Amino acid sequence: MALIKSISGIRGTIGGKPGEGLSPIDVVTFAAAYGTWLKRADKASSKKSTNTIVIGRDARISGSMVSSLVANTLIGLGWDVLDIGLSTTPTVELAIPWTNAAGGIIITASHNPAQWNALKLLNHQGEFISDSEGKDLLAIAENQDFSFAEVDELGEIKEDDTFLNQHIQHVLGLRGVHADQISKANFRVLVDAVNSTGGIVVPDLLRALGVKDVEVIFGEPTGHFAHNPEPLPENLGAMISKMKEGNYDLGIVVDPDVDRLCFISEDGTPFGEEYTLVAIADYILSLDTGNTVSNLSSTRALRDVTEKHGGTYFAAAVGEVNVVNQMKAQGAIIGGEGNGGIIFPESHYGRDALVGIGLFLTYLAQKGMKTSELRASFPSYVISKNKIELSANLNVDLILSTVAEKYKDQHVNTIDGVKIDFPDRWIHLRKSNTEPIIRIYAEAPNEEEANTLAQQIIQVIEEIAVK
Repeated sequence: MALIKSISGIRGTIGGKPGEGLSPIDVVTFAAAYGTWLKRADKASSKKSTNTIVIGRDARISGSMVSSLVANTLIGLGWDVLDIGLSTTPTVELAIPWTNAAGGIIITASHNPAQWNALKLLNHQGEFISDSEGKDLLAIAENQDFSFAEVDELGEIKEDDTFLNQHIQHVLGLRGVHADQISKANFRVLVDAVNSTGGIVVPDLLRALGVKDVEVIFGEPTGHFAHNPEPLPENLGAMISKMKEGNYDLGIVVDPDVDRLCFISEDGTPFGEEYTLVAIADYILSLDTGNTVSNLSSTRALRDVTEKHGGTYFAAAVGEVNVVNQMKAQGAIIGGEGNGGIIFPESHYGRDALVGIGLFLTYLAQKGMKTSELRASFPSYVISKNKIELSANLNVDLILSTVAEKYKDQHVNTIDGVKIDFPDRWIHLRKSNTEPIIRIYAEAPNEEEANTLAQQIIQVIEEIAVK
């Protein structure tokens, strides 16, 4: 069993003893800590929110149980709960400011397998809570520093299942989304919704965008995922085979909570999750010159595309909240992560696959290209992912600083581990916070060169470790 407490929430495998897995007691404890922290934050804030917390969930098997525990814990603290039911992470993020709620909880373990679930915690803006806020919340949970309401002060639960449709209407109204152009393109689209809420909302969105020919595999939101739910090519065999056999223009793949978006080209080749953001950024930057942001481990192609349009690219530490903070600081007009996460500030500061679908299909329609041709129009890079295990007595921070010093003549970024930028490639070293491991991400123009670069740095680390 596993239970991971972090600044952004609690994540674990369902069952087991309290503190060892995500048991009902752990769900109640963390929900109570969040409700208590939010009351204190709300009192200290000048913004006047309603006495409401929004909750929503993906379709995983444990979702209904966890949602009930969360909702009843919150009303036990005196909060009113707006339960929007089967939903997506970005839908909950949008529902919070739309309803002037004080905060929200998304019940999803994102791309983790079915035995996992999690509580992801949002502030009144519908954005993930900050590092310092998360630490305060963890302290409340650790000390069980919460007090429940008396009977006359209990909150109430209200259910409203209209927010997925509101989200679709929101996408249709975005600048840059043109349903008329998409309709004229007569796209034939195949969707893999991995048996979660994408099976409800993605086909409805596509039809609202004017796509008349939509086919869905693994669309029933049972929570019994038909394959590993992380939208990587190695998990998408059925989708890729069907794309090769059929006469489709585009394959769309989402994860269980619909914040990651990946495409399959008409010939069955993966578009590449790194290139979801690259393609959409190329479109947005063609409308307005501006800045972009992704995390340090994302493809250099975004920088290339940004500079082509006269903008400036900025890197952020790994993690959605870090990307959002950097986007705000740099006034970025588009950003996200290389895992297929699109953040479009004109909509909201959160990864949103539905927004990404609307923008990408508009761009594809305007280009008049096959999906594979659009992919081939971007700078081509390949990322190699590796790790090196070290003995527990080694000082990993010292190793990383030694590597940074060795390559000081290159462009070195140390905001999140060590990233070294070479003229046409880069390598990023990040230490694990739980074990003596350094994760190594290398990108180069092809797979062989990326692997070679990674092995060169691994050899440097091994030489430093034996000194």
